[in-house]
Amino acid sequence: MSTTVSGQGQDRPELQKAIEELVASGFVGVQLRVNDERGEWVGSAGARELGRSDEPVTDGHFRIGSTTKNFVATSVLMLVAEGRIGLDVPADDYLPGFGLDRRITVRMLLQHTSGIFNHTGELYEDGRIEWGIPWRGKEWVDNRFKTYLPEELVRLSLSKPGRFAPGTGWSYANTNYVLARLVVEEVTGRSFAEELQRLILGPLGMTGTVAPGTSPEIPEPYNHGYYRYDDAGQERTVDVTRQNPSWVGAGGDMISTTKDLHTYFSALMGGRLVPAELLAEMRTPEATVGYGLGVFAQETDSGTVFHHNGATMGSAALMYATPDGARTLTAGLTWVDDADLAIAPAFLAAQQRFVDAVFCGKLG
Repeated sequence: MSTTVSGQGQDRPELQKAIEELVASGFVGVQLRVNDERGEWVGSAGARELGRSDEPVTDGHFRIGSTTKNFVATSVLMLVAEGRIGLDVPADDYLPGFGLDRRITVRMLLQHTSGIFNHTGELYEDGRIEWGIPWRGKEWVDNRFKTYLPEELVRLSLSKPGRFAPGTGWSYANTNYVLARLVVEEVTGRSFAEELQRLILGPLGMTGTVAPGTSPEIPEPYNHGYYRYDDAGQERTVDVTRQNPSWVGAGGDMISTTKDLHTYFSALMGGRLVPAELLAEMRTPEATVGYGLGVFAQETDSGTVFHHNGATMGSAALMYATPDGARTLTAGLTWVDDADLAIAPAFLAAQQRFVDAVFCGKLG
């Protein structure tokens, strides 16, 4: 196991220990960035590639999964501030071609209260699973470069019964954000990548963040992610760092770096992107799991922490900040994924371990 640490002379053994423990729990590589009153600490542990000793890069690009949703929500709110989108306007007003339930508003899309079926599948309370776009096992591996159009994902969702009447419940659905991104593109007449550049990336000087669309490429440098699956009774492991992320779409297709995520989330939480009244709405959580408009509110021993983490095949992002944006934690993780999501317990433990260490002073 290799470890790289840099922190402007800082000695942060608790952070170094945390990322080394992560690698020991099953991750291939971890890169971590912490910005707080003590300055900036950057470190990595594990390997850049499976089976090799090369240290993970600390400035590497990685697929950020559902952290994408926060960028989409911020873009929508910035367009609300420009008077181009109404939060409580029916989404059907912007996207009349789908025949959406008129009760579904833009706010409901951002807060996952629309009730729309999740195009990547649903797990119901009785344990029943309704599959959507294939994202497991050999079927996904064989089709990992396939292009899905956003309209295709939406129409799949609309072909299934909704989980509940709009506004009467909460259910996390990637399709909500596919629709929200389509709203952005419809009202601006520009691609989301172009609007992201205009609204966020350009003004903040972020150069490592990409909305790739259907491209399977990832900018250098990067750490590698993998997928393990059964092929006619034989276990195989493949490098899935390159993949077409259109199967999840705006629910989790973006690429970034720990530095860019810090720059972005610090600016967002610090009130430098979204007007105060809209930021307050964004951070007001729905009661079920504490989800605002594209962001989670988590209560800790030291107060509220905001975040939106994300995971996709073989790669994940952590993005946390205090309400003023002065303290942030951003991380990129890679591992060997599988259909059973075997890494999930370690991923959940990692999130809590980092929150305890960085925001609660529990060095453990």
